[in-house]
Amino acid sequence: MTSLTSFLRAALVAVLLLPLTSAPAQAAPDDWTGPLSTRGRWIVDADGERFKLRSGNWHGASGTWNGSGSADEDANHHAGENSGRIPLGLDRAPMAEIIAGFREIGINSIRLPFSNEMIHDTRPVTDDAVAANPSLRGKTPLQVYDVVVRDLTSAGLAVILNNHTNTTRWCCGVDGNERWNTSQSTQTWENDWLFMARRYQDNTRVVGADLYNEVRRNVWDDPNWGLGDDHDWFAASQRVADRLLLEANPNLLIIVEGINWTGIPVDGFAHERPTLEPVRHLSHTLVDSGKLVYSAHFYDYTGPNHSGATGTGETTDPRYRDLSPSELIDVLNRQAFYVSSEPDRHYTAPVWISEFGVGGREETGAKQRAWFENFVDHLIRTDADFAYWPLVGWHEDRKGNGWALLHWDAAGNRMGLYDGDDWRAAAWTRLIGAQGRTGPVAAVADWSMLSPDDGDFIASRRMRAQPDWNPGARKAVCPDGQRLLGLSHTGNRGLCSDAGFSAGSGAYEVVVDERHVRQDWASGYTKLQCPDGSVLTGYSVRGSAVSAALCTAGSVGGTSGRPVWFDRGDNRGPAPKGGDFAYGHYKGQCADDEYAAGIAYTGRVGSGRTPDALYCRK
Repeated sequence: MTSLTSFLRAALVAVLLLPLTSAPAQAAPDDWTGPLSTRGRWIVDADGERFKLRSGNWHGASGTWNGSGSADEDANHHAGENSGRIPLGLDRAPMAEIIAGFREIGINSIRLPFSNEMIHDTRPVTDDAVAANPSLRGKTPLQVYDVVVRDLTSAGLAVILNNHTNTTRWCCGVDGNERWNTSQSTQTWENDWLFMARRYQDNTRVVGADLYNEVRRNVWDDPNWGLGDDHDWFAASQRVADRLLLEANPNLLIIVEGINWTGIPVDGFAHERPTLEPVRHLSHTLVDSGKLVYSAHFYDYTGPNHSGATGTGETTDPRYRDLSPSELIDVLNRQAFYVSSEPDRHYTAPVWISEFGVGGREETGAKQRAWFENFVDHLIRTDADFAYWPLVGWHEDRKGNGWALLHWDAAGNRMGLYDGDDWRAAAWTRLIGAQGRTGPVAAVADWSMLSPDDGDFIASRRMRAQPDWNPGARKAVCPDGQRLLGLSHTGNRGLCSDAGFSAGSGAYEVVVDERHVRQDWASGYTKLQCPDGSVLTGYSVRGSAVSAALCTAGSVGGTSGRPVWFDRGDNRGPAPKGGDFAYGHYKGQCADDEYAAGIAYTGRVGSGRTPDALYCRK
């Protein structure tokens, strides 16, 4: 089928069906300027205009094979849809027709899954896999992926690279793809990400790196968020995120999905979907502020404590579709949406619901349909960024998987969301056409957590380029432009911000004694104080004990201040911003219009030499 024939057919269908239902008018997807960044909970383009991710998943390059039988047989692929190791549908419709379909339904961005195996796969795709796109014959899966990225971005769509799987097979059970390092080493995973980020670094419409999909338990082990071992998803994502920004492409949004599953899915054993709940107590601080986006997935058949399994792995816990509308809202907010709804916290960031979906024409379940309507309502209510799963599927005689918004049959005939018989059309129209925030987004103060729990936590580009300023100690440094405003008495955590003013980038000094103390603001305590005209931007610890203070010269004056004691309880002022940056520990914090200029501690028996007070100056 020629591209012209496909275009005419699509145009005719659209005209004939317009009286039944039609997609709402949207601004052209190319009416934006990359790269993207964040301001508080909003994603913005290079001009500071809000850019809402109205996205869809174009799956296939991460694999559709179920893992048993011949991969050449369609029946051995998820829903019988064999992608041929490349984005699904290229055997049935020209690329231009598929992309035009995305624009037609209001999509402005694509989550484009890939597998690590795909990157290294040198086998050419089969001719059958690209039957509708003969120019792709003889290419490897990565080369086809290149063309897809090029054509999507040329059409004005933003592309988010998504490392979906290690191996090129269907996700997401106990399948060898549970963690970033299940079927490969962490080093391989990091190297592959650097390769992909560099490959598209000159294309400013490749806007994001979605680091890994649905991190979950394998047969024996759980992932975790902050334990410091090789299953620590927080540490692994923090490390690769900084490497991408420092070594590959500083323009990328870094997208971190919460943990999808921990525990044994059997009644009587602990199990849950933590999603983004751990972020409240331990959040990422990247070397570049304004680049972090969190993400989560929600489907009707899963639940806050339900894996989504039927049969083996099924428990009596409620699924999301079993919850009342008010219960669903409470759970969604607790598990994910709080991150974007609570401003001025160390964890405040955009939340991208990068997967949600439901069956279309043949889905008759009342609970499933109600869940989808209620979930769409919450996306609209919260003005959330989203990505539907999936965009593309197969059909024969208007029957098939049914989850996709656009289907093609073997002859290249398209069945679309707006063909008049898909019950999801009205909800999708509400979602795409919903009135949310638009236009310029003003800059906001950044609040950042420092967590040198298991090693250095240097969030400053500048200080990463310097020699080791306190060998043998664990060092924590605020992002460039931010200053230290809070410390915990135990636990080694810190809080940084640029609220009120930027910390500047003058000369730095490592302070290990009292040489700059002009007045005794903490009698009987050892005081590490910055020189006049400098602010605290970092600290180091040995074990739990204070080791040194890092001071940076800036445009600050005054030689007097006040001690803020926190050795016997929290002391963060009446309405502290930044959130609880050291959950379960006493902590102190300077006011928003102050800066920390010193740390006091005592070495007397039983003290541990942990921080007891901050010296705060206006």
